Amino acid sequence: MMDELARRVIDWHDAHGRHDLPWQRPATPYRVWVSEVMLQQTRVATVIPYFRRFMERFPDVRALAAADVDEVLHLWSGLGYYARGRNLHRAAQVLVDHHGGEFPATVEAVEALPGIGRSTAGAILSLGRGERHPILDGNVKRVLARYHGVDGWPGRSPVARELWAHAEAHTPRERPAAFNQGMMDLGAMVCLRRRPLCAACPIADGCHARAQGCPEVYPGRRPAREKPLRRTRMIIVRDGPRVLLERRPPAGVWGGLWAPPECPIDGDPAAELQRRFGLEAEPVGEGPSFRHTFTHFTLEVWPAYLRPAGDAAVMDEEDGVWYNPGTGDRRGLPAPVSRLLSALEEP
Repeated sequence: MMDELARRVIDWHDAHGRHDLPWQRPATPYRVWVSEVMLQQTRVATVIPYFRRFMERFPDVRALAAADVDEVLHLWSGLGYYARGRNLHRAAQVLVDHHGGEFPATVEAVEALPGIGRSTAGAILSLGRGERHPILDGNVKRVLARYHGVDGWPGRSPVARELWAHAEAHTPRERPAAFNQGMMDLGAMVCLRRRPLCAACPIADGCHARAQGCPEVYPGRRPAREKPLRRTRMIIVRDGPRVLLERRPPAGVWGGLWAPPECPIDGDPAAELQRRFGLEAEPVGEGPSFRHTFTHFTLEVWPAYLRPAGDAAVMDEEDGVWYNPGTGDRRGLPAPVSRLLSALEEP
């Protein structure tokens, strides 16, 4: 049986919700999955062009599984949180190798795939297959926290459990996809983080936060903490149009992507190149620093420019290459590195 909140949300979604997002036409489990992963901590308007390019190159899970991870990360460059792209690639391979290229039947088995949590698994099966599974993305958390007056930051386990219980209770057996999409749309279009449009909300008359006159109090905020600042020296070695890049370790900042080598801020870039690559190089100047903000810290990068002092045939090895951006080499580059290389000039 459908409760009153679900009925109102579905009616509102039919009349006012989003029905023409690219992953909705068609809303296959694969397309829903890719969109849900891209949309984690990223706005819809930003995701749409990335999603379209991704689908053009990888129209199905088998195409994604067969691709080189560098090409996947190349198409991901600029979206950030690159572990999402690596996990997407790994999960596609698991789906092909162990599930015949199809998503498993149970939400638990879907959740066991790399990079897929409970809410994403629920979205894949509800939006992609029409099955009854609750979801709890950021927008849905906000709607439910306000409607039920759930105190506290949703990142805390007790708060999350309470919100999941509400999501489970409201998700109907009839039209669960319309309900889940409607809840996400309601949070994105009406129940805004700031200045929510309560007069346009279909469930406003039962909303605890609106009755209290303080909707923006819910959900509770993450406890404030100052982000630490990390500093590094990025070594830019140019040999004509080529730039020396190395693949970063799988874990950590920009894991698995390609970037110039680094050394400590007070280190010797030339000595680092000699030690790690056997490359003799001489400094030619330094560039202005720039900062890039991650979830848990801010990185301050100080570029140091060098040129080979002799034979520049370092390698083209698995984890180090001379990269020429003019050749169309499709490698995954962090967005700040891509911008730095695009604007590269002799200092």
